[in-house]
Amino acid sequence: TEIYTLSLHDALPILMMNIHTGFEWFDRLLPEGLPVPNSFLLSGPGGSGKPLIGNVITSAWLREGGSVIFMSLQYPDHSFIAAGLKNICNLDVHDYQEHTAFIELDASLESMTDIEGNHFKANLVKPDVWDAALQRAIDMVSGGGPGILIFGSALNLLLFSPTYGNDILQKVKLLFSEPQPHTYVFSTSTTAKADEILELETAAENLIMTWSEKATQKLFMKIEKMKGVPFEHEGIEVPFPPELLIEVKEIADHSRKRVIPQISKI
Repeated sequence: TEIYTLSLHDALPILMMNIHTGFEWFDRLLPEGLPVPNSFLLSGPGGSGKPLIGNVITSAWLREGGSVIFMSLQYPDHSFIAAGLKNICNLDVHDYQEHTAFIELDASLESMTDIEGNHFKANLVKPDVWDAALQRAIDMVSGGGPGILIFGSALNLLLFSPTYGNDILQKVKLLFSEPQPHTYVFSTSTTAKADEILELETAAENLIMTWSEKATQKLFMKIEKMKGVPFEHEGIEVPFPPELLIEVKEIADHSRKRVIPQISKI
């Protein structure tokens, strides 16, 4: 089915399609694949592997010929994303230069830095900068395949802003409630801002929950909601090595100590 909608990237018709990840454990839960373009929320406690699940989706997207914009909110720089894609998905992001753009959060900026290669920094806490940075990144990548996917990890960090937190919350809820020309994947922690995260989980038509066992360092996921396609309802163990979960937790701790105090002042 083709839906004719004006895209931020171009005016071509949007082709609805399904994407399989190529990971048996994921595709078993979604036998017909992820329906795109669409908006998805990955939610769960801090350090429960949400970016790892996001990497699985983005790697499949790139291999299908699409483009990915990474909105890096919890990573110090984009090299952490590249390392994760290599370790988890055996994908070298440097092979996809024309199909990737990286926006790194810097809450100390008034707006954005200049572009260096395929990445730049922006104060994504401010909604107008969010819009401008995203449009800049969209203009940086090539079209083709399933289109453009925007992956925003650790979205909950932006909610700590006393000035802009609610604006960001409403912006994302709007993305969930209205048809979009691009696909969005957001991850968010339920450890803090529980009421706001519940609002996002309720608004999202496509919701994947993750959790982990501290004693065994095992990661689990379950599809709670998925619009328009059948899915398996049971929770499954995700076969990632424990050291990856430890690394994710360390990054989450780093974000809490470094990023949240900055955002809380804006």
